[in-house]
Amino acid sequence: MSIATKTGDQGQTGLVGGARVSKCSLRVEAYGTVDELNSVLGLARSICPDQEVAELTKSIQKELFLVGAMLATTPEFRKKDHPSVTQAMVDGLTAHVHRIEAIDGILADWTIPGEHRGSAAYDLGRTVCRRAERCVVRLVEAGEEPDSVVVAYINRLSDLLWLFGRLLELRAGVDAKLRDQEHDGPRWSRAW
Repeated sequence: MSIATKTGDQGQTGLVGGARVSKCSLRVEAYGTVDELNSVLGLARSICPDQEVAELTKSIQKELFLVGAMLATTPEFRKKDHPSVTQAMVDGLTAHVHRIEAIDGILADWTIPGEHRGSAAYDLGRTVCRRAERCVVRLVEAGEEPDSVVVAYINRLSDLLWLFGRLLELRAGVDAKLRDQEHDGPRWSRAW
């Protein structure tokens, strides 16, 4: 059996449960962007020099398959025993955020992506994650995705991806701070 089924040649795709929708529907855009995020994180992990960050990334990638599957399933086709994104998953990401941001020197300034190859890949992942978040929020606001914990999960994940980049820079001794003697300015939050 070929993966070229030709069923999508007219711009339609199938959701979990069998419903056919436009490939540019909000739901397809949301789970497609989560799929893109998973691929970007795979690239980041493949060049990540830090075993701890790489292992956490792989674990997150596995969770993103669940996020994508949940988004690809309309609420009426979800079964009660169907795996879903949970508050415990959000809490797990939050725990990693708190642990990493407590490291001395991690929250210093805005950063310029690209000073370190691995951190640049995680910065790209963070921006794709933020786009995925916007897609899911549009889906929620359209009333098509009642499970708001998905938004919390993706929001927390973007925070963690930003921290992964900073952690890689810190451990590599790379200074990617935006501010220097020539470029001073106000800081708007703990991180910046």
